[in-house]
Amino acid sequence: MTIKDIAKISGVSISTVSRVLNNRPDVSESVRQRVLAVVEASGYIPNDSARDLVRSHSDAIGVVVRGSGNLFFSEMLKSVSREIDRGGYTMVLRQITSDADEIKTGAMLEREKKLQGLIFLGGRFDYTPAELSSIGVPYVCCSYSNVFGSLDPGSYSSISIDDYKTAYQAVSHLIALGHRRIAALVSSRDDRSISELRYKGYLAALADHGIPFDPTLLACTDGQFDIEDAYAGMNALLDSGADFSAIFTLSDTFAIAAIKALHDHGRRVPEDCSVIAIDGLAVSAYTLPPLTTLIQPAEEMGRESVEILMNILENGGPTRHVRLEAILREGGSVRAI
Repeated sequence: MTIKDIAKISGVSISTVSRVLNNRPDVSESVRQRVLAVVEASGYIPNDSARDLVRSHSDAIGVVVRGSGNLFFSEMLKSVSREIDRGGYTMVLRQITSDADEIKTGAMLEREKKLQGLIFLGGRFDYTPAELSSIGVPYVCCSYSNVFGSLDPGSYSSISIDDYKTAYQAVSHLIALGHRRIAALVSSRDDRSISELRYKGYLAALADHGIPFDPTLLACTDGQFDIEDAYAGMNALLDSGADFSAIFTLSDTFAIAAIKALHDHGRRVPEDCSVIAIDGLAVSAYTLPPLTTLIQPAEEMGRESVEILMNILENGGPTRHVRLEAILREGGSVRAI
């Protein structure tokens, strides 16, 4: 007798049985008694080792975090973990480096833990159907989508902001405040991923406002996302003598590095240079000055990714592709000129 058998006989979902066995309060008394009656009649013993075995094989959801040092994913992970637990499932977490293969990791995790589903926090934007054929359970791409790839939208789910549009908003905000010499600090111009999308949004905002692109105002970190690389990239831009009154940065982490580099070069923020970013990390509200940034709704993204996956698992629901709006948080790092 397995937890799946108990769920079938009781007429409830596997996650509901799991909640009953774990004495969770979010189950009606009538359902609780029905499940417990089946458990008793079947002789099923929900001891700790049995529960662990059941979880590993029947109600586990894998979460693969690409970029173990990514502060944005750390904040999102709290929401994902809470919602998985609330739904009566068990989270199996794997954190990998930003250059590791999340699909290979997910496929291995699926086989090792008999996962019901997968959530990828961060990943490539250019998957092919062949690459994803190794994944045999429903999955959600959280914080990104397959905009450069060739997946059938009906084969997976995703939830993210529109990176191109959000970058456009950030740069347009600077332009509305009078800035025309606007630099950019990104990872890469053509990585077929988040940096390329945000870089293109930067270019589009300049073009739509009649501002010619000046390549001397662009700093790249050669595809790296670490704060040390962002600091080095910003220092190189400042050492070049480029003239700019504002800078758009790929992320809050890049912005924090940029503010430090500006300070080290004797330039004040925002008096000498305005800084704007995308992410909305909690820590960036405590920089000096507090960072002006467009907030990705990490809490909502994490919650909805779990809801989408559970709806597929429990109700046979459809795949979904959700685009959320980033919200401008006015800090003190931008001024009008």
